[in-house]
Amino acid sequence: MSNRPAGHAARSTVRPNSETGRRAPIRTFLRTDDGIPIDSVYEPGAAVYETLPESGSPAESTDVVFVVAHGFTGDADRPHVRRIARALAAYGAVVTFSFRGHGASGGRSTVGDKEVLDLAAAVAWARGFGHARVVTVGFSMGGSVVLRHAALHPGEVDAVVSVSAPARWYYRGTAPMRRLHWLVTRPTGRLVGRYGFHTRIHHRDWSPVPLSPVEAAARIAPVPLLVVHGDSDAYFPLDHPRMLAEAAGDHGELWLEPGMGHAEHAADDALLARIGEWVRARTH
Repeated sequence: MSNRPAGHAARSTVRPNSETGRRAPIRTFLRTDDGIPIDSVYEPGAAVYETLPESGSPAESTDVVFVVAHGFTGDADRPHVRRIARALAAYGAVVTFSFRGHGASGGRSTVGDKEVLDLAAAVAWARGFGHARVVTVGFSMGGSVVLRHAALHPGEVDAVVSVSAPARWYYRGTAPMRRLHWLVTRPTGRLVGRYGFHTRIHHRDWSPVPLSPVEAAARIAPVPLLVVHGDSDAYFPLDHPRMLAEAAGDHGELWLEPGMGHAEHAADDALLARIGEWVRARTH
């Protein structure tokens, strides 16, 4: 257990651009409340800098920062996560990070339970850059984590976007989810996770079982929530996003995307641009 606050940067790399004065990406290890080092990257984004009319020099805007929560077996350096970050950078600054057990982060994955502490550290770090609004955008497992984080930490985010997320735990109704449960619950599966997917998975069962995504969605209001789901998602059928949107009530919005599959790989640039526009419209 660390005595450092969540979001504390254990190590950082800063490369300023002397020609423009703009801050280059910052990479650091954050420390969660339970002491796990989380590999994290802050990128200012195209929309973060404005020109001061008095001096004509660039100055940092305190507008929107997106905190991206990747899906299971992803990490901050995976190409599909980098693509998400590049697309959202047109609408604000972006923080990406690797959940525990993924990439260069420490610890072992609890597949959506303790990961809420990782997101909390990343959100606190993002807020520390001076942005007026922090928005979480999660995919699949990350989509469930952004819901739980907003419910358990009221007032810390200004909008939530949950893409391809489950509504309830222990769902095994599709072949991909049955394979995922084998990966998580079996010793052989966890070995495949470690060496095949570079994901270190905790062997312990949840105790207690965390707040479910649908229960979390009901607690997010008045923070606006966007639920995005593909009608060709092979992991979770359409009753999952419909349950989430219904639980959110008037503060929730549901986009059912024709032909879209699952999570980051299925989210094309046009969809990400629409998400960026939705965030800017809901947070101004």
